[in-house]
Amino acid sequence: MIERAMESVLEALLFTFIDPPNVKISPPRWLKMPSPMQVFALVMQSFCFIIIAGQTTDERGNAKPVAIMQYRVNGQYIMEGLAASFMFSLGGLGFIILDKCNNPLTPKLDRIMMLGLGFACVLIGFLATRLFMKIKMPSYLQGIIG
Repeated sequence: MIERAMESVLEALLFTFIDPPNVKISPPRWLKMPSPMQVFALVMQSFCFIIIAGQTTDERGNAKPVAIMQYRVNGQYIMEGLAASFMFSLGGLGFIILDKCNNPLTPKLDRIMMLGLGFACVLIGFLATRLFMKIKMPSYLQGIIG
């Protein structure tokens, strides 16, 4: 009861200074509520992605999650393998997109967009794979490429 009175006093005090517009907001028609099974699948998938990584112990004895197993070229966590394979696939997709923009029937705007997307995919895949190797082996390629 007191909460209700406090709320009405706060509303009366606040809306004496502010005049909010009368706006009716409705969700788009194409937006539907997900089924309970879809929500469950999303929660389980995100849980697996969080738990898939390994863990290491810091100097105080606390366990902290890590995604990449350092200093072990022949060992990896599941998440590291998934991320690396995704980056290799992204680079391959970039090369496929770059190959598709050679078609003479492709309009100029589409060709420019495909060139940009293909180049971005290849570049992101290359840089992310290089970053994984830099995390995995910090002294790898130290003197060759910055």
